Amino acid sequence: MTETIFHPPTVTHRRRRSRRSGWRGLVYIAPAMALVLVFFVLPVLFTVWMSLHKWPLLGVPTFNWGTNYTRLLSDTRFFAALGFTAYYTVVVTIAIFAVAFPLAIFVEKQRAFVSVYRTVIFLPVVVGLASASLLWVWLANVDSGLFPPLFERLGLTNGRINLLAKFDTAFLTIIVMVVWKIAGFTMIILLTGLQAIPSELTEAARIDGARPWQRFRHLTLPLMRRTLALALILSVTGSILAFDQFYIMTAGGPQNRMISVVYYIFNQSFVSFNLGYGAALSIVLLAILVSLSVIQLWLLRVREGEA
Repeated sequence: MTETIFHPPTVTHRRRRSRRSGWRGLVYIAPAMALVLVFFVLPVLFTVWMSLHKWPLLGVPTFNWGTNYTRLLSDTRFFAALGFTAYYTVVVTIAIFAVAFPLAIFVEKQRAFVSVYRTVIFLPVVVGLASASLLWVWLANVDSGLFPPLFERLGLTNGRINLLAKFDTAFLTIIVMVVWKIAGFTMIILLTGLQAIPSELTEAARIDGARPWQRFRHLTLPLMRRTLALALILSVTGSILAFDQFYIMTAGGPQNRMISVVYYIFNQSFVSFNLGYGAALSIVLLAILVSLSVIQLWLLRVREGEA
């Protein structure tokens, strides 16, 4: 009977296998890379090219180097829109987390009808932002809406008032609408972070005498850093890119005090027909978004290194 001798793979065979696995990996990610290239990289490059031109909506574009970028440095309306967007981002992000975190803690515990609660809270997320804005415009309508007569009957207002006519009430209405629309999505993200915390750690902290606030501060929050960073980046990015609610609900008013950065870019590009300047503003906004995301991730990394 002939004995079979096993020969270990040589270095050449190992290299061939690694090359094959490398090519297979490239084949697997090729569709995703193609989508990113077509729908993100190429549009960004084309936008950069447009930003270096005087590009009217109707007419021949002319190369003007960096004139569009020097122009925005003295554009007070752009900085006003940037300031309002920053103010809106801070307020709505705090409001979303103030609502979403308690909801996530509430639905994380096993109780009767918890699945129903999760579904009901998440339902507004599936409604488009434009549709939600139109819905709340009707709810705030003085004649046929729900809120003005309801507030009047509750004694909160002296008669029926137009909630979208003044800045304070219009801003508050938009904040409530966005929280109603987005809080369910943020709740689901935070819920995944809560469910990833080992129950043994929470039980050990409870046995050691840690109070609920102490467990939340020293156990829950540190273990949810990555989840919080994801939810925060999504919330900040979505708030900075806000457009639909201001365009549909207030049309930038009252007194043009609710014009966000994206709304201003829209006006410059498709109302004033200045696509080159609008492209330059878009590139600046992209740089702001990338910088904010990098700063948030860097702060997360530093804290993890200190922990």
